[in-house]
Amino acid sequence: MNNQLKATVAVRETLPTVFGYIGIGLAFGIVARAAGISPLLVTLTSLITYAGSAQFIMIGMFATGNSILAITLSVFLVNARMILMSMTVAPLVKHESLIKNVILGTLLTDESFALAMNKSNLTNRQLNFAWFNTVNLISYATWVCSSLIGALVGGYIQNPEKYGLSFALIAMFIGLLYLQIINDRSLPLLLQGSVVLLVFFLVFLGLIFIPSQLLIIVVTILGCVLGVVIKNAFF
Repeated sequence: MNNQLKATVAVRETLPTVFGYIGIGLAFGIVARAAGISPLLVTLTSLITYAGSAQFIMIGMFATGNSILAITLSVFLVNARMILMSMTVAPLVKHESLIKNVILGTLLTDESFALAMNKSNLTNRQLNFAWFNTVNLISYATWVCSSLIGALVGGYIQNPEKYGLSFALIAMFIGLLYLQIINDRSLPLLLQGSVVLLVFFLVFLGLIFIPSQLLIIVVTILGCVLGVVIKNAFF
């Protein structure tokens, strides 16, 4: 990564995350096809919903006969974290027009958010539409195409875990976390490591007491609050 905010640079910087999208997108298409969803509907789901993990929840709830209201509410709760992410990213592109900000927010994902945070460490906390939109469009196109391919070949692959596809997204996030830590020189390494360990503990504890649909948003809020407290109290 460098401090240039060109579309061509965004293409190169987004490529490492593409493999994560491909792996998890293929897995989604395979799982959805196994649940009886046609390739057309799988593609439309990725085009319209574009929600990653929430799409897996949709398929699972659909297959078990849940109501549309229950599915909608579950997807909203899982994706509520995007509200926090959008609020974090907004100051970085506040110089862009409202329409451009809406476009960026519409296609924002966990991965593009992580890339944006890493990039902002090198650009004095400033991003532009050309770079950010290119990141989003590459991610979007890769996810949709991977979902379609997964659905098309879903009849031939019955066990995606056998090929390690389910771990692709996790591996990508580990890499993004590493880049975030080494690039953010404004925060002490000990502070960042402490917050990472704290989040691990909160997730472990949350899995016991908090419904899975609420876990991400609750841990995100608690992690942010406790991170600020730790920084102000000890650093």
